[in-house]
Amino acid sequence: MYYYRLSTLPPSATIGTKPNRTLPIRAMRAVVQRVASASVEVEGRIVSAIGPGLLVLVGLHESDSGSDAEYICRKVLNMRLFTNESCGRGWDQNVMQRNYEVLLVSQFTLYGILKGNKPDFHVAMAPDKAKPFYALLVESFRKSYKPDAIKDGVFGAMMKVNLVNDGPVTMQIDSPSSKNSNGVTEES
Repeated sequence: MYYYRLSTLPPSATIGTKPNRTLPIRAMRAVVQRVASASVEVEGRIVSAIGPGLLVLVGLHESDSGSDAEYICRKVLNMRLFTNESCGRGWDQNVMQRNYEVLLVSQFTLYGILKGNKPDFHVAMAPDKAKPFYALLVESFRKSYKPDAIKDGVFGAMMKVNLVNDGPVTMQIDSPSSKNSNGVTEES
């Protein structure tokens, strides 16, 4: 099992938490960017494109389950990252309220851990398991919103992701990591 450091402060520095405390990595990860537009190109051909909305880079962890996918889907679609044009209030509306689109891109490198200078991706879900799981995640987004407003890249392909940031606004979401060593979510 790999761990990430909760703090990069030196051991002598304290801010009320234990600086050397580590937590296991056990969560689906999404990096969400508010965009004016975004597209995915594979082998010189644009395979998906959106106008205003959200570009979501998705990292699948080896222990992810359906509950992680549901959590990420719900959080992404309900994140209030847009201004309410009728009253001018910022951070007030989600992508669905604005009738915008979502572009999902599978990105196993979100689970890269540096070992020296070389990245190690073994906590990412294996490709043979990740491909159908990612397809279920995309389907979950389509069922939760308008199917034609959800686009995605090509799983496992070398993609060129183009985007025009709006803000820029970038948020990271990790699904709850209250799983036991078997990857089963514990009741809390």
